[in-house]
Amino acid sequence: MITKAVIPAAGLGTRLLPVTKETPKEMLPIYVRSRDGRVLLKPILQVIFENLFDAGFREFCFIVGRGKRAIEDHFTPDYSFLDELERRGKLNSVRDLKEFYRRIEKSTIVWVNQPFPRGFGDAVLKARTFVGDDCFLVHAGDALVFSNNNDHLSELLKLQSEYEPESIFLLKIVDDPRSYGVIEVEEDYGEVVKIKNIIEKPEVPPSKLAVIPIYVFDPIIFKALKNTPPGKRGEIELTDAIEKLIKWELKVYAVKPKKGRVWIDVGTPENYWMALNISYKIAREGE
Repeated sequence: MITKAVIPAAGLGTRLLPVTKETPKEMLPIYVRSRDGRVLLKPILQVIFENLFDAGFREFCFIVGRGKRAIEDHFTPDYSFLDELERRGKLNSVRDLKEFYRRIEKSTIVWVNQPFPRGFGDAVLKARTFVGDDCFLVHAGDALVFSNNNDHLSELLKLQSEYEPESIFLLKIVDDPRSYGVIEVEEDYGEVVKIKNIIEKPEVPPSKLAVIPIYVFDPIIFKALKNTPPGKRGEIELTDAIEKLIKWELKVYAVKPKKGRVWIDVGTPENYWMALNISYKIAREGE
């Protein structure tokens, strides 16, 4: 069973300045529905952590950079703050935070610094010591999938166990793939496809199948990352390392898009606006 999750959260968030000068984009709030039916705001990174915890993960490696202290502070239980909230009668907030702290205290959390913004691939490479020889999951800290009972995570883990690829990840159909990592299919096995090619932000996309940044990897991805030079943006791209796995004739698969799953991210002002609208609509469902 895979229990280790690597969560890169070191990006500068330059497209969201000036709000991200002091507030990491991964701490921007989205709407969620509490267990007792209330609609509230949580940092997207907290929602990601809680979803992964509920899916069975217990070891977490957060890759953070300069100016990300707010993330570590948020994931450090503060019981004196709970006492103050309780004194003020904010019992719902106390209950919500106690549940968050319970998950934290049942987890092993490691913080790794990425001192220079050298890309998503470099951030994953920083987790090499944490991962060891185990298969592991990578989940971007600024993107989230809404699905029924987080079945996108259970399905990803199930298919990884069945097919035993060196890499497997989620896909989404997009209208304009030029802003994403995009795949070309070699074989279709029903639930999954075998990848023939993967390109980061292609000028001429080979398909409309874009990569959702939630992956499971064999540790051989670290060898590929070490042998991957910076791309055209001057960063080490995780997609380039996955392409190297394909060239080494290793198995790289992806889970086909499923109806009803919704992908949001907070990387741009426009995407964050959509994330707020979508998450609010989902949080209000069932009222």
